Amino acid sequence: MQKLVTDIKEAIIRCGLKDGMCIGFHHHLRGGDYVLNMVMDEIAKLGIKDITINASSIHDGHLPLIEHMKKGVVTGLVTAYIGPAVGKAISEGILKRPVVFQTHGYRPCGMEKGEYVPDIAFIAAPTSDPMGNCTGKTGKSACGSLGYAFTDARYAKKTVIITDNLVEYPLAEYSISEVDIDYVVCVDEIGNPEGIVSGTTKLPRNPVSLKIARYAAKAIEASGLLKDGFSFQTGAGGASLAAAGYLKEIMLNKGIKGSYALGGITGYLVDMLNTGCFKALQDVQCFDLKAVESIRENPNHMEISASHYANPMAKSSAASSLDVVVLGATEIDINFNVNVHTDSNGYIIGGSGGHSDVAQCAKMTVIVAPLLRTRHAVIKNKVKCISTPGNTVDILVTEYGISVNPVRKEWEALFKKKGVPIVDIYDLQKKAEKLTGIPEEVNRKNNKVVAEVVYRDGTILDKIYQV
Repeated sequence: MQKLVTDIKEAIIRCGLKDGMCIGFHHHLRGGDYVLNMVMDEIAKLGIKDITINASSIHDGHLPLIEHMKKGVVTGLVTAYIGPAVGKAISEGILKRPVVFQTHGYRPCGMEKGEYVPDIAFIAAPTSDPMGNCTGKTGKSACGSLGYAFTDARYAKKTVIITDNLVEYPLAEYSISEVDIDYVVCVDEIGNPEGIVSGTTKLPRNPVSLKIARYAAKAIEASGLLKDGFSFQTGAGGASLAAAGYLKEIMLNKGIKGSYALGGITGYLVDMLNTGCFKALQDVQCFDLKAVESIRENPNHMEISASHYANPMAKSSAASSLDVVVLGATEIDINFNVNVHTDSNGYIIGGSGGHSDVAQCAKMTVIVAPLLRTRHAVIKNKVKCISTPGNTVDILVTEYGISVNPVRKEWEALFKKKGVPIVDIYDLQKKAEKLTGIPEEVNRKNNKVVAEVVYRDGTILDKIYQV
């Protein structure tokens, strides 16, 4: 069978793409991805319209999507995250139908149930052979794990590999097998791997973030969960990463050997693996080039699928065995509901990703956030959008101390006993309002829904309205 075709246009035609169909993409090249834009340009040239995109994430490198939305080439979007540039256009009502925000765990679950299954999935593969055996670990555009793309390859009706490093058959160490692949296209460049790294994956230097991180590590140490066999995930924000750094010091000083760290993997977690803090890393996506190198070289740095990561319908997942997760927030309210979808004005600037997946699964969920962000109070009476329900959040860590969710009284008693600085969330809110004033409510332009937030059980958790 001849799978290798001349170009993307030929692959689209052979797959039979028509108006109204759904196509899939993954985001392992993050801000450096070229494939989504290349494919959409060819679809537009073919005059095909009313396309729904099911992409694991949309980044600011995908700005050309805005023009395709204006022209009706793209009328629907299903994703777990949207960067601020594309998010602004969507918040202002550019897309015909509301975005469907899923979690990283629910995306494979939804496809299993037949929801938004791509008619064609386009997989950016840094290395592939002519039959479609492919990997992200090698090649000039190496991005490491292809964890989210496993879902597309398995469930899409047709799957196209797009690579810039075609090697002889068979590729011995593949991630995705030829058995799920229909066509292969070789192009000059699928992306810039430097774009994997973003400003959110770098350690902070400001004293506020470092103080928050120290408090978070102190709370984790006091919880009793930090012992041999400890399992852990951290977000990619500065304070979250710094908390991992302080945990590393504690674990090395006490000789604690953790079992695994999970999620999007950074070089900081690679260091924890290499120094013996953890026995393994379970990696659904690499957040920097040090992680890419590690997953290529170290067999204890494991590539896992999105389903293995956090699928709530799976018999088990890596998330379901987590002890502690440290996550960020753009807003949190007095009921501990967390918003990571919008800014304080209601503009889309992100998405849950795996935030609400691991928050529900972990034994202790830690939210780290400064009391003020760009002179806006982080603590609200009610968040603009519920991304992660408050009943899955245990503690909020700020530079002024730690607030414990009232439903987790056992943590509060333990922390006080261990000398962890505890403060009521209402007192934190009053302190913020004293510094900034009571924030005015942002009026909606209208009641047009621009996005629906789907929880990991498939229910609609909240809606986002046009700004």
